[in-house]
Amino acid sequence: MSDTLKIWVPMDSAAKALGADEVADAVTREAAARGIAVDLIRNGTRGMVWLEPLVEIEQDGRRIGYGPVSADDVPALLDGKLDSLGPVEEIPYFARQTRLTFARCGIIDPLDLDDYQAHGGLAGLRRAIGMTPPEIVAEVTASGLRGRGGAGFPTGIKWKTVMEAEAPQKYIVCNADEGDSGTFADRMIMEGDPFTLIEGMAIAGLGVGATRGYVYLRSEYPDAIRVLKDAILIARERGVLGPDVLGSGRAYDMEVRTGAGAYVCGEETSLLNSLEGKRGVVRAKPPLPALEGFLGRPTVVNNVISLATVPVIFEKGAKHYADFGVGRSRGTATLQIAGNVKRGGLFETAFGMTLGEVVNDVGGGTASGRPVKAVQVGGPLGAYMPVSKFDTPVGYEEFDQNGGLIGHAGLVVFDDSTDMLQMARFAMEFCAVESCGKCTPCRIGAVRGVETIDRIAQGDSGATELLTDLCETMKDGSLCALGGFTPFPVMSALTHFPDDFATYREAAE
Repeated sequence: MSDTLKIWVPMDSAAKALGADEVADAVTREAAARGIAVDLIRNGTRGMVWLEPLVEIEQDGRRIGYGPVSADDVPALLDGKLDSLGPVEEIPYFARQTRLTFARCGIIDPLDLDDYQAHGGLAGLRRAIGMTPPEIVAEVTASGLRGRGGAGFPTGIKWKTVMEAEAPQKYIVCNADEGDSGTFADRMIMEGDPFTLIEGMAIAGLGVGATRGYVYLRSEYPDAIRVLKDAILIARERGVLGPDVLGSGRAYDMEVRTGAGAYVCGEETSLLNSLEGKRGVVRAKPPLPALEGFLGRPTVVNNVISLATVPVIFEKGAKHYADFGVGRSRGTATLQIAGNVKRGGLFETAFGMTLGEVVNDVGGGTASGRPVKAVQVGGPLGAYMPVSKFDTPVGYEEFDQNGGLIGHAGLVVFDDSTDMLQMARFAMEFCAVESCGKCTPCRIGAVRGVETIDRIAQGDSGATELLTDLCETMKDGSLCALGGFTPFPVMSALTHFPDDFATYREAAE
């Protein structure tokens, strides 16, 4: 085996979209033609999407990176004539990261459970098995872990509520309905390290007394669905899931349920309705899902990244995790850098780095080379942060104080050619299209919002005040964040970029 060349080519969706499958096929063909023994491993992505397909070759025990690699580059790659990026861990973008949740992603074979364990996998679950449910919940609470799907609600409080609830059956539901623009962390970890999500959900089950779990995964992610389903089968065969989890005598099993991709099903109660086979409309709260969730039973609903972070907390201890971060934002943020940006990809770092550092230093500024105008953080319902706010540290409270929200931590970068009035209009239009229709402020307000912004575009100076009033009504009166948060991008565009709205008035005059 010493003469076998070890090569990694990602099977991640982003890498495949950029030609990774063609590169893998070319490696296989070229090696066969040359009589070279190759061990081709299809790993997840390291998250440096602008370098994909990123091919790695083992040399003297180190993984040397090459990218972006095309199928035509493969002969030169095998000849040793292709310029390398050096050891992957030393690429500046990667070296600057603090990888806790994504520590194994891009390194291991996603469906090799032994490879997973060799890199620390299942250590957290084995520790949790030796703990009582209150001890498990206390560990999560002490870590400071908060929901990574948007609201930032403390995970420990949610788990404690479900643990203390009396019921014949409890559930763990993983919200993998990743619908925000510029977000791909959920998909990336499910495709690149699925066992960490399985392990996290199993720990959650042991902690709150739930024996069943469901991953609600949107249909637009076929690769994630396939990899996660295969990983669940392997985990069940190896005793990680089932009636006797790792010989503990305690039961936990799970499955994947595929959703149709309605944006509103990212909201937990709408998701639960969809999971039950009903129309995906928002439920009024209370009752909270923690008490009356899936099929009316106590249910933990957590985002993928929240649950995928649980194993490292139990492997290394709550204090180790809590020592990272700023203020009440503990641990790491899995930032997804997208849009008009030079170096797009996933960047995991401790909370506290400023927004400007993320966009300019890590992301390299705009791909167009023009000045940055705004960054939308937190998906299509997130505020547009102007350059004047770039000194804001990435943290829940820090963003809130500056009129923004972190949400799923997706960042979409815009340059100075962007018309912010049109971006505000898009936010209202998006809400109108995606509304479940349950509440009037969202269903009707978003339609009126589009009309009002069109009036501003036509030079109606009085419509600006009307838009502000409408946004207040939507924010205060909507049942969920779809209608309640749509005013964030609209009002941030109006507040920070008034010239883009005034231009239309001047043109009309």
